[in-house]
Amino acid sequence: MPEVVEELRALARDLLAKGTVKTVIGYKAERLANRVSPLIITSPDRAGELVWNKYCLNNLAVYLTRGEVMRRGPAAVVVKGCDARAVCGLLQEGQIARQNVVIIGMVCEGVGEPLLEMCKSCDVHVPRLADYIIPKEAQKPAEAAKTPAEADAEVARLEALTPEERWKFWREKLERCIKCYACRQACPLCYCKRCVVEKNQPQWISTSAHAAGNFAWNAIRAMHLAGRCGACGACERACPQGIPLMLLNKKMAKEVALHFNYRAGYDPAATPALRTFDARGDNDELFR
Repeated sequence: MPEVVEELRALARDLLAKGTVKTVIGYKAERLANRVSPLIITSPDRAGELVWNKYCLNNLAVYLTRGEVMRRGPAAVVVKGCDARAVCGLLQEGQIARQNVVIIGMVCEGVGEPLLEMCKSCDVHVPRLADYIIPKEAQKPAEAAKTPAEADAEVARLEALTPEERWKFWREKLERCIKCYACRQACPLCYCKRCVVEKNQPQWISTSAHAAGNFAWNAIRAMHLAGRCGACGACERACPQGIPLMLLNKKMAKEVALHFNYRAGYDPAATPALRTFDARGDNDELFR
């Protein structure tokens, strides 16, 4: 690991010194041994502050759409495989330009202690789209193949419940929501300048933290991420109430993969599933 960190620091220092990028977005160590936080540097002299370890949980792609970052010019961002899927989504949706971002892909066998649940089924240990891969001897992944519906044990258990049991499950989980919108703030794909929950003419979603408003907010957000979520889990980790938000996201991802043979974040040239219309009616069964 020390060699990997030095390789990362040397690359960041070189990119900034040569003017290839104006900003590097990475991680820095905190006082506690098992904590890191995002770090944005603009000087090669600060490259020595960058770290990489199993506690690098944040999806740093969320900063790529921030005006204070992009106004400076091209930025380099340190990403895990799941984070790179979010970068891919931002490229597909025209939120960032490829020439304005340098992607530093870190080979990752999973983060968190204990290992995060999402890492156990990850298939992007080497980030796609990366301009640089660290360690540099790692092999760049081949092109993504067409992928069938994603299997997930948690989703399968939820699907096995009766409608009444599912209703009870989600009622108990979502009644804890306090409408803090930390999930939205942590998600790189929630980049709208004005969220639907903040609109009141007409008001689509109640701003109060009660049953109807909580269900509406979480259901609509899950629908907005259908075919877009890169499965980084940032929303669920940010939730102060411990709501299993990724269950909703993974269920939507499964349906999109099943019916549209599409997984988010693998090919920036692909048209997102829910922006595609097939006049041949291959998916007619969805509407019967």
